[in-house]
Formats: sequence, C-alpha cells, structure tokens
Amino acid sequence: MKRLNVVPRANYKQTLETQGLSFHSWDNYWSESVAYEFTLAQIETIEAAAEELNAMSMNALRHVLKTKQLGRMGIPSQFHEGIEASFDRGDFSLYARFDFAYDGMNPPKLLELNFDTPTSLLEQAVCSWQWMEDVKPDADQFNSLHERLIEHWRQMPGDGSVHIATLADNEEDWVTGAYLLDTLTQAGREGVQITVEEIGYDHSRKIFVDGAGKDIQTLFKLYPWEWIWKEEFGPHVAGSNTRFVEPMWKSVLSSKAILPILWELYPDHPNLLPAFFESGKLQSFARKPIYSREGANVSLVHLGNVIAEDDGPYGAEGWIEQQLCLLPEFDGHYPVVGAWIVGGQPAGMTIREDTSPITTNMSNFVQHYFI
Repeated sequence: MKRLNVVPRANYKQTLETQGLSFHSWDNYWSESVAYEFTLAQIETIEAAAEELNAMSMNALRHVLKTKQLGRMGIPSQFHEGIEASFDRGDFSLYARFDFAYDGMNPPKLLELNFDTPTSLLEQAVCSWQWMEDVKPDADQFNSLHERLIEHWRQMPGDGSVHIATLADNEEDWVTGAYLLDTLTQAGREGVQITVEEIGYDHSRKIFVDGAGKDIQTLFKLYPWEWIWKEEFGPHVAGSNTRFVEPMWKSVLSSKAILPILWELYPDHPNLLPAFFESGKLQSFARKPIYSREGANVSLVHLGNVIAEDDGPYGAEGWIEQQLCLLPEFDGHYPVVGAWIVGGQPAGMTIREDTSPITTNMSNFVQHYFI
C-alpha cells in the first residue's frame, strides 16, 4: 500500500461536471494529485474482511433482536416492534459501507458501519473508475458498484415507481440521489427524485405522498432513521403502506452500539477492535456517540490524554468506547478505507483521507488502484 503523487488530468473538472459531480471543488474535496496503490493480495484481504464482517453484522442484528436489546442501541421503544417486523419480513436493503483502518500489512480493523445513509457513490462508481481508465489503464480497481447497484435494484420486490428523497439545499445528497435514480432506471424501474421536506402523509390510507399528492409506494430516503424518529411523522412509518429503503432494521446496524455487540459475540476477531458500552475498560480509546455523522463528537484518548477531537451536535443517545486504532499516516494524511456492500456482497472500496486522524466532513476523496 503506497501513497503516490499523480499528475491530475488536464480536463478533470469538466469531466467530473459532465459526470454529475458538481461539488468536486468544495474544500478541494476531489483529489487526483495522489493515489493509493495496492497489490491484488491487499485488495483480496479487504474484500474478504468486508464479506465476513457483513455476515457477522447480520448475526449481531439477529442477536440484538432475539435478546431484546434495541433500547441498548439508543432506539426509542415505540419503534422496536416496527424494526422487528421489518427484519422478519426481510425488507429489501440496497447497500452499505464498512470503514476500515488498514496499513497494507496488518488485518483491516473495523472502525464503524455505515449501513443507513452512506454517500460518495457517484464518486467511486463512475468518476474514480473513469480516472483509472484515463490515468492508469494498465491497472485495475476494486469497483463493481455501478453494475451491482443496477442488478440489485432488479431484485427489489414490486414493480411500482420509487421515490428517492434527499434534503433540500444539500447538494451532496442530491447528487447521490440523482445517481441512484440513474441506476434505478437502468435497472428498468421507474423513479422520481424529491426532497424530504415535500413528503406528506395520508392518514386515512396510511401512506406517504409526495408534493403532488402522489402515493409513495417505495421511498429511498437519504435521511437517517435516528432523525426520522424525532420527526412528527416518525410514529406513522412502521404502520404505513410505504416501503422504505433502507429499511427500518438497518437502523440497528447504523448505530455505533453495534460495535460492542460485535465484540461480545466475536471477541479477539482479527478485524474487530475491543469496544464497550462502559467507560474505564480501555486506557486508550476512541469515544464515539452511538449516533453521529462524519466524525462529529468523536474524541481520541491515549493514556488519559485527548490527542484529537471533533465537536458537533451528537451524543444524546449515549456513547461507546472503542480501542484506539490510529489510521496509518502517509505524509501527514490519514486514509480510511471504505468497503462497499451491495445486496449483501462486497462491491468495491473508497479511499478518503484527512489531515486529522479523525475522518471529518473536510476529508478528501482520493483515488486508488491495484496492480
């Protein structure tokens, strides 16, 4: 695993905008002046870890439901029955991402699960693939995201239209939603993109509707479940006639409380870090809110000293502590490996790097390939 300097394409900004990546220059988000080079063996290691951890995570979810631990996950009690029913029905799930600390030599270590609203799909599935074909045509990339998304949309039950909802005035989410709409239509399904704010609820028929009053039969929402719980319409979700993607059961695996559960079930697993609900069990640890986004409210503590922290609005649902595992450092940059899952199977990886050992919303999307 090497971090190498690369000459950016002369027309890369125009290319990215043609592909739909409108926010590429925000805070230098998109970077193609460096790339991470992997060997095939290293890629296979990441892929195998993602596949095994996905199976372990599903087992952990079953354990949480069987032992009635949803409250421990920070989930309000009025949603427990709906989550259990969602899992029992086998509600359709599209995709997810694991975040790893990986140095190319030691086993990848799971930092967290992004099983509800992971973004950066267009960047990896389309834009980074084109970068490799333009710059490293003799190399390869762990990246079957585009094909896997199209194929898995075809497996979704039903044949009605799908509404894809993102927050208004959130360009990054809108771009992700637009890309997912493209993969949906390539799969032969009809869809429309809307904002979360225009969604209403028809109480008499127990179904959500869009701004035009049209029934929402299936709703892909790039809006976290823990936010939905706090909304006025939240209590209507479980009993509604609208199908949700990602489904309610994914809320369990988007909670960082799943990390201590995984450690309880699989102690000393090579891809896991010790993690606990209780404080005081670890001398050096990452303190994480049960629910948070983009590194917010995470603090890294080494032998009683805070060595890095990021502020934010999270933490009301509780905290966990995970053994400190610093990301590898390359020239003052810290890469995190994101391993994608589509339809329950590994489908690629993404590299984001930050100048902080905590990956924040200021991190850069960088390229990768293997030889």
